[in-house]
Amino acid sequence: MSQNPENNITKQIKAKAFELGFDACGITPAGVVDRDMVSHFNNWIAQGRHGKMQYMENYRDKRLNPSLILPNGKSVICLAINYHQKNYQPEDAYYKVSQYAAGKDYHTVVKGKLYQLLEFIKIYHPEANSRVFTDSAPILERHLARQAGLGAPGKNSCFILPRKGSYYFLAEIITDLVLDYDTPMEKDFCGKCTRCIDACPTNAIVAPGEIDAKSCISYLTIELKEDIPNEFSGKTRGYIFGCDICQEVCPHNKKFAFPAKEEGFTPLPAIAGWKRKDWNDMDKSSYRKNFIKTNSPIGRASFIKLKSNIDFAKKGSNK
Repeated sequence: MSQNPENNITKQIKAKAFELGFDACGITPAGVVDRDMVSHFNNWIAQGRHGKMQYMENYRDKRLNPSLILPNGKSVICLAINYHQKNYQPEDAYYKVSQYAAGKDYHTVVKGKLYQLLEFIKIYHPEANSRVFTDSAPILERHLARQAGLGAPGKNSCFILPRKGSYYFLAEIITDLVLDYDTPMEKDFCGKCTRCIDACPTNAIVAPGEIDAKSCISYLTIELKEDIPNEFSGKTRGYIFGCDICQEVCPHNKKFAFPAKEEGFTPLPAIAGWKRKDWNDMDKSSYRKNFIKTNSPIGRASFIKLKSNIDFAKKGSNK
């Protein structure tokens, strides 16, 4: 809904966002999120679904009211950018890395674009105060993206863009500018489909739209700093960093997903070339060379954690 019909900067921001390579852009007011979302988030935390991600408990006031992140924040510019990769690992790699981690760290790539968009805004409104984020602030990104009309979360909680799928990074700019606001997305993209729920090997999707992180392969291989519990032996399907199973079976991705155009997400040499033996033989030197110095997201996992994930995957396969 337009709140400021004569404010042409809104159209200019969206045009610039697409020029910079973003695939979707919408705008929503900054403010308290709706009661249902507040209740859902608080219950998720109370039930311990976030596992050992203690940071999810922090700054809850800001997470549930993004206007508190920026003094006098008025608008949230929500954006999405495609990271989809096809056939990005050798068939005999065995050890799998999630698509989003195939290229350079998305925080660096996406924030670079956000800062370019911010500089564009300052040309017209140098007095504006703004902050940029991509999975780097205590905000409910998917909720805001839905309010901005970009799409809606699926039953696997991944955010689905209409006729595009869910292989997208979300990003935001919170600003004190009053902009034209988009209509929230009310559509349910899943209907009766339960393919993601049925496909999850660890039963991490405990209800439509609700994930028990303690059982999620992405959590087990990245966020959990300890060894993966033995109860998941044979269930990680070879994944050693992240997981794409619930997205791979999604009809929206099967029908609409297309390869990413952003060069920063091009698979790094190790991801595109390493075979099973390379992963098994990885030492600290090759880890640093291929995943730290290249600005790979895999650097989020320590050398010890990554080796542990590899050993766990190997043990689960009896190979």
